[in-house]
Amino acid sequence: MTGRAKVTLRIEVEIEKCREESQWTKVIELAEQLKDKSSEFEYLAQFLIGEGRLENYLEEWQPVDANVNKAKLNLMEARRNLQIASDDKGRKAGVALDAHLLLGKLYFACGQYEQGLNSYKLAELHTLTEKKLPLRSLKIVAESFAIKGLCLQKDQSSTSKFKKAEREQEILKCFDIASDLGMLYMQELEKQLTQNLTSTGTHSPQIPVVKTGMSSVLEQAMQQAPAILLQQGKHEIALDRYRYSIAAVESHGVNSIRLKLLCQTAELLLQGFPDENYKVPSIVTKDSAWKPKLYTGLNQFIPRNKYEETILVLIVAEAIAVRNAVLSQSPEFKDARHSAYLDAATVYDLLTLATVRWGQVALLQESLERAMKFSFKEPHLWRQHALSLISKGEHERAFAVLKEVIHLEPNTSVNCLLAAKLCFEHLNMPVEGTAYSDLALKRETIHSSGLLSRCHLYLGLGFQLQAQSTLTKSDKTSLNNSALENFQAAVQLEPNDNLCEYYLGLQLALIGQIGDALHHVQTALNLRPESSSTLHLLALLLSANRQHEEALQLVEAALEEYPDCLNLMYVKAHLELHQEGGERALTTAKQMLELWKNLYEGQTISDIPECDRKSDTRSVFQLYTSEMSDKDTSSLQAHSIAASRVEHALSEVASSMSSFSPRPGPQRAWMLLLEIWLLLAELYLALDQQADVLKCIQEATQIFPLSHHILHMRGLLHMHKQEWAEAKLCFQNAVAINPQHVKSLQQLGLVYHYLNLQGLAETTLREAAKIDPTNHVTWYNLGKVLEALGEYESASSSMANALTVEITSPILPFASVPLCFD
Repeated sequence: MTGRAKVTLRIEVEIEKCREESQWTKVIELAEQLKDKSSEFEYLAQFLIGEGRLENYLEEWQPVDANVNKAKLNLMEARRNLQIASDDKGRKAGVALDAHLLLGKLYFACGQYEQGLNSYKLAELHTLTEKKLPLRSLKIVAESFAIKGLCLQKDQSSTSKFKKAEREQEILKCFDIASDLGMLYMQELEKQLTQNLTSTGTHSPQIPVVKTGMSSVLEQAMQQAPAILLQQGKHEIALDRYRYSIAAVESHGVNSIRLKLLCQTAELLLQGFPDENYKVPSIVTKDSAWKPKLYTGLNQFIPRNKYEETILVLIVAEAIAVRNAVLSQSPEFKDARHSAYLDAATVYDLLTLATVRWGQVALLQESLERAMKFSFKEPHLWRQHALSLISKGEHERAFAVLKEVIHLEPNTSVNCLLAAKLCFEHLNMPVEGTAYSDLALKRETIHSSGLLSRCHLYLGLGFQLQAQSTLTKSDKTSLNNSALENFQAAVQLEPNDNLCEYYLGLQLALIGQIGDALHHVQTALNLRPESSSTLHLLALLLSANRQHEEALQLVEAALEEYPDCLNLMYVKAHLELHQEGGERALTTAKQMLELWKNLYEGQTISDIPECDRKSDTRSVFQLYTSEMSDKDTSSLQAHSIAASRVEHALSEVASSMSSFSPRPGPQRAWMLLLEIWLLLAELYLALDQQADVLKCIQEATQIFPLSHHILHMRGLLHMHKQEWAEAKLCFQNAVAINPQHVKSLQQLGLVYHYLNLQGLAETTLREAAKIDPTNHVTWYNLGKVLEALGEYESASSSMANALTVEITSPILPFASVPLCFD
């Protein structure tokens, strides 16, 4: 008898071990052996066999509505076993309670929710004492509370409003307890595995991997608890529930649900949580055998506001998503790789919303950089990466990433349009931008997505920008015609798009059709009256129509709506100089300097990237003065890349050979200040205040000492003093840096004329005329040179040409209008 008792004891120990390790087939085999050893184990064996059959089935088939009929058919034997174990004799054997709990689980899988609730009533689940439980029992109790809550949700037999409220509270209580017990179970499971490894002599520093995750019913309970609170409008309590679950010490088996909870917390903070209701996290630990262990420590970071908590939650979520990422490209890992990618994509989408909203683009870009290692052939994250790089100002890298996106999505046109926009707006690559616009048009023609009009618009813009930088007359005419055709096609396809009308008006203005241009720009303004770019273009058109007073009134009215728009203030200064003299224009320029200090001075003394600051009033001031108003330098977008690189190279040389060092902070802000100082210098020169001109030039030199624009302004000052040799040297240096700088060529030709170098003067001015044939100053200066050479007929023709061009010349070139994409 003693030997037999030892055998049964050994079997019981082995059964418990197999139960904890979920080896259900082995449990059934051992239970059969136990039953054969002695009849006193009949009811224990029935329970174990029923449990094994139930768990074996549920490992293969989840307890969902689609599997109800299958469960009824396949769980008949398990039900019989558990019902035997739950009768009076089973109670005496000590297995009736667990049998009732497992029957509740079985009835739930079979869709018999009322019977399930009855089982939990018979088990008196709600009266269980909160005490330390064995691992398997802990899981059974946790799942019982979860399933009871789910059964109560499914069984909506009561119609009483009071009963419904009572039921909701009972459901919430069940889910809360199930959540706590579920997390506690996973923590205890990992702890036991660690102890087992230690007892066998394995001292690995790594935490053992829990092969099985939290069961689906426990995951549902963890998600449903805060969801019910949200449905009841209890956002603060729901947030505290999320916080409590997240604060539980992590175990490997809860990675999946933890990631979901983190994302749901972020969604709540982003979408449904008013700022005034936000309270700083304060997790209160409760001393109970049924509560999970929480993270504690003196140096824990506690968010101070909603924004910090959202970012923190998403950074933790990203860490889990990256850790779960499947890097192997083997076919057998395809499903796991795709599932992990979808989880990560959800996190990054939320992170995009949060970081962009609060101006933390650099943080987003760093995160997306990490995502690239597991985003092979996944265009969504590649596109997000490209957009983050654009926002951060890393345009060349963004362009390289967009090329990959275009390759990954061969039927999508929008990526090609993004690449084209990047080429036009930031990279000064009109040829490449035109090619991508053409590719977008071809894709859109085959796979329409409603962007055909926009494809023609971008294609027209590409031809327009190419025409501005082309010197050959025939090529320029051909490109202008192509631009006009595409803009007209865009207007026909989308007559209510203000951008189409705007660019058609701009193209007509560029080819000298001022009347038609006015019509289309006014149409664009009717479609979108708040567009500052359209108002800017309309003011230039009015000035080209010799309506300078009306143009000034328009700009002043526009500045009432956009008081911090440096573009419009710049136009205003030139109109005032033309209409009312330099003093009035000087006042406007000084206001621009004050505005720059308000908008940008803080940025230049901060190490936060410009792209990471929110400013609803940040100006889009384009880089152009009267000295910079030719096609290559009329705006930041159209600034000559070659000239810019030469200038930067020279500045680096200067910094290595002298005490000059580049100003800290965003360079764009400093370049805007440079242009304002040059404008002030120009206006002081018009007022013959030479000392002030020199001071302005010195201020500009402190920012960017070897800019060809500064050299040009120095040349103008020397010309004003009739210091021809010094002026010649300045203009020659400016042209050496940027050979297409029309203003420097004009003045250099004039200096040659004053120095009686008429041949050089003619050559220089004809080069300027080739670059910009619509500039009346060039033709006038050329007429003076030809007259000095005795070529009176050619001089007369040139002067006449100057008069003809001047009649339709705006106060500033049309090419100085900023590129507009919205």
